Amino acid sequence: MKEKFLGVDVSNYTYAQLKENIMSDINERRKSFIVAINPEKILHAQKDADLLHLLNRATYQIPDGVGILVASKMTGGSIRERVTGIDMLLALCEQASLHAKSIFLYGAKPGVAEQAKDRLKSMYPDLQIAGVLDGYEKDKEKVKETINHAQPDILFVALGSPRQEYWIVDHMHELDVQVFQGVGGSFDVLSGKVKRAPDSFQKVGLEWLYRLIKEPWRIKRQIKLPTFLLKVWKDKK
Repeated sequence: MKEKFLGVDVSNYTYAQLKENIMSDINERRKSFIVAINPEKILHAQKDADLLHLLNRATYQIPDGVGILVASKMTGGSIRERVTGIDMLLALCEQASLHAKSIFLYGAKPGVAEQAKDRLKSMYPDLQIAGVLDGYEKDKEKVKETINHAQPDILFVALGSPRQEYWIVDHMHELDVQVFQGVGGSFDVLSGKVKRAPDSFQKVGLEWLYRLIKEPWRIKRQIKLPTFLLKVWKDKK
């Protein structure tokens, strides 16, 4: 169940379908890899064949961006629900707490993942958090050993994109983990270091506008949306 925009696959699963599929992956011990897709990432992939290949290697390419929904509608697709990286993380933590699965938080600056852990425990008291490790650990073997010793079902990697996705692809078959998700700055949001857009903005898909108001320098990134939609429109002809 995937659609393709400028050569990049995007899954058209809803949150409910993703949760069911991923819990099944864990129970049947299938490794799966989740990557968030937005227009900016797709445009970067047009100039980077390695990134294009990386994105299409994922099991689930979630539509994290209103531009993806618009592009799907333009091309007669069926993607109608935005699936953000942080909300996917929260949905998986909820499922993990309900089904006695464990998670591991890897990445971000020292102390941030610990604060994210505390926040998640307050949200999901029954959640099993197998371990936490910041993204500044230089010993690659120690990182792998720490994660394997913890044996989590789900690993959230916050190293920034696309570094975190390359890290996952390079190491997922060396790790005793079933589900991998690159989560960008999600630990910063959970820890309270970065404020997420209010619910009113989230519900109508305007988180980008809230961030633009707060951080005007983002305009250079936001103007890529019309470029993306124009390319998709031309590509569908």
